[in-house]
Amino acid sequence: MATIAGASAEAIRRRSRRAVRRFAIGFGSGLDTPRLARSLTDARNIVEELTEGGVKLNIGGSLHDPTDPVGRLLFNVLGMIAEFESDLIRMRTREGMKVAKAKGRLRGKQPKRKPAQEAHLVELWRAGKHTSAELAELFSVARSTVYRAVQRAGDPKPARARKT
Repeated sequence: MATIAGASAEAIRRRSRRAVRRFAIGFGSGLDTPRLARSLTDARNIVEELTEGGVKLNIGGSLHDPTDPVGRLLFNVLGMIAEFESDLIRMRTREGMKVAKAKGRLRGKQPKRKPAQEAHLVELWRAGKHTSAELAELFSVARSTVYRAVQRAGDPKPARARKT
């Protein structure tokens, strides 16, 4: 299935159908382009779906049909503005994260296990009595988490579990 701006085409269709229903029923007074479309391509595909549903653009009391040149121009301009807003938000977010990281406030996701639990996991790993899968099940984590904990402890090579 083709994807459009990170969402499947089916998800886009569902979203545009909901918008058509909302407009047809009369909820909401306008088209919120930043929420409806993430890019100009996305907006064009949604406008195509909305046009099939008979939706017209109402700006300041005048109706614009997306099938005529003026209506198409307005839909495209609104799509470009939505994409521009989205890009600005993304840029500001990156700048804010860069500042927070420089100040030492951006730490990422905190570990799921307490340091004592992680130390115990590494100790069991080094003893070589359990496989990584057994340790993962014992501590309710993924195997990759076991490997990362062992690597953080400075022992990147796994000890072989002995079968008894």
